[in-house]
Amino acid sequence: MDKLLRVRFAPSPTGYLHVGGLRTALYNYLFARKNNGKFILRIEDTDRNRYVEGAVENLINSLKWAGLDYDEGPDIGGVYGPYMQSQRLNIYKQYAKELINIGNAYYCFCSQERLQKLREEQEKQKLPQVKYDKHCLNLTTEEIEKKIKDKLPFVIRLNVKPNQKIIFNDIIRGQVEFDSNNIDDQILIKSDDYPTYHLANVVDDHLMKISHVIRGEEWLSSTPKHVILYDAFGWERPKFAHLPLLLNPDKSKLSKRQGDVAVEDYRDKGYLKEALINFVALLGWNAGDDREFYYLNELIEAFSLERVNKSGAVFDIVKLNSLNAEHLRRKSNGELLQMLKTELIKSEFADLSFSDERLLLIIEAMKERVSFVHEFISNCKYFYKEPEEYELKSIEKNWKPETPDHLRKFINLIAQINNPSKQDYENALTKVAEELNLGKGKLIHPLRLAVSGQSTGPGMFDLLYILGKEEVIKRIEKAIESINVK
Repeated sequence: MDKLLRVRFAPSPTGYLHVGGLRTALYNYLFARKNNGKFILRIEDTDRNRYVEGAVENLINSLKWAGLDYDEGPDIGGVYGPYMQSQRLNIYKQYAKELINIGNAYYCFCSQERLQKLREEQEKQKLPQVKYDKHCLNLTTEEIEKKIKDKLPFVIRLNVKPNQKIIFNDIIRGQVEFDSNNIDDQILIKSDDYPTYHLANVVDDHLMKISHVIRGEEWLSSTPKHVILYDAFGWERPKFAHLPLLLNPDKSKLSKRQGDVAVEDYRDKGYLKEALINFVALLGWNAGDDREFYYLNELIEAFSLERVNKSGAVFDIVKLNSLNAEHLRRKSNGELLQMLKTELIKSEFADLSFSDERLLLIIEAMKERVSFVHEFISNCKYFYKEPEEYELKSIEKNWKPETPDHLRKFINLIAQINNPSKQDYENALTKVAEELNLGKGKLIHPLRLAVSGQSTGPGMFDLLYILGKEEVIKRIEKAIESINVK
């Protein structure tokens, strides 16, 4: 590409970073990094009614947590700042007046009452599009000056010319065409002197030299208004790419009503950033093969806008969980150790001390059995404390009147061994089974129940080795005392 590629993610600070916003940010990031371009963060905070205190910090923290580092932004600056639209108000006013001077925008002094009446009349007539009627377009300069002098509230509207075809090319959707007769004279500057999204967006994209506008499909209907503005100013249009909607499994638009949609919710539930990024990347894009596992650097290498789909992408939580488990398994035990220690501090076992050696053994034993780091604790609490109760179904199935005697024989054998290895535990169990002429399962199942309280878990001899001889003996003796069957 001859011209430096520059893209931006421009969220509104309305509370949290939606996973759809994360996908938009990610695709912009991947596109920029793939093409040696620049990725910019701009905060579109001109709608003061929707502004949420602390939301900007949350957006920035969520992007940084996800590993999407930007080249310019509100917290790091850049040559085209400021990157908060509320700090650029004079710029928008200047460009709005320029549009007025060339006849492409005009002052509108209509009251809310008149606008409401106009809307009701048009709805009664069942017109296909409720639009402003250009009532204030032909006010004389004298009339305008007098109304301003009299401090009448006003807005500045875009002067949309009738009977025009507005055509642009979308990288994902191909040629898109709109009829200007269906486009309202959009407000550019509101009565509170703040710009609307449409004016601020176009002015900033031009001044920040944005080459490609990559955003969600919901903005497609706004694009003709933006194209009109680019043309009205005589500016070069950026290239547009509108991403498919994110859908619930029932094909409705992804919303908080049906589950978590905030990035921070997934972070707080223990999803790995690598897994969430991997999953979100596949919501509407694939490399043309069946591959699903990616690290961020691999996504950069493989990504292209041409392979983004038009149709909506279903948010499949089962697939996200599967990817999380896969990313977890591919981490080194050393990485998992640090993550597990952090989880332990937040757990019921925060006051207990466990050696790194023991925790590493737990990680190795459970790695194939968990999808989240916290499951190294929640799925196997028996590694951290003795069982307080025993699984009833397993008692009914595996604990027989003769079981205590069988387990005592096992205790007697291992009691004679100093620091028994996994092999020692297995040899002892094999010997007891042979003496009693029993299948090993007849011993393994009640033994597992005695030391863990459960019927499933990691390898039996891994479990015994991690617990250690004294703890194993203590737990078996407790189970013999506690479990009564006739």
